[in-house]
Amino acid sequence: MCPTCGHGRSNNPSGEFTFRQSALDLFALLDHLNIAQFKAIGVSLGAKTLLHVATQQPARVEAMVLVSATPYFPEQARKIMRQVSPDNRTEAEWQQMRQWHKQGDEQIRALWRMSNAFKDSYDDMNFTPPYLSTITARTLIVHGDRDPLYPVRMAVELYTSIPRSYLWVVPNGGHGPIFGNIAAQFVETSLAFLRNEWNGQ
Repeated sequence: MCPTCGHGRSNNPSGEFTFRQSALDLFALLDHLNIAQFKAIGVSLGAKTLLHVATQQPARVEAMVLVSATPYFPEQARKIMRQVSPDNRTEAEWQQMRQWHKQGDEQIRALWRMSNAFKDSYDDMNFTPPYLSTITARTLIVHGDRDPLYPVRMAVELYTSIPRSYLWVVPNGGHGPIFGNIAAQFVETSLAFLRNEWNGQ
């Protein structure tokens, strides 16, 4: 398995996906490569995986950038998840997914079914403030103030719970607000953070 099993060119024989398992897969890869500690950037799925990594093995993560993360799924996200189905996607969405995922249309259907199934998941993403406080990694939280899935208060909850954290709220930013006009600023800011170049850290 892999940290994004079932996405891109990878497969997912189990037919199931959890962020907890994604973290375990990442540990297996790091162990195989003999990487004791690392820095990382995670966006959405990747950010949620990093929350599991940083709480399961805190010493493993030196620094991380979490983009569009959430400690749990709020109701407004579950409402959107309930509407996700292979049966109501547009042709443009199918074409985009076919560019990203190379295992055929059944792989794409499985990914949309996975997104729908998150609506009923309550134990995989369930990070309380005390649990988040065990994270030791320097953490930059990046969040759009117009994220339709996770309101900005979720980012504030992460920021107030993770001890060595910083919060960057992107004005008029949606889910994954680091592309387009802000991409260059995001690259410069996140790399400087990961290199520990910020004053007062």
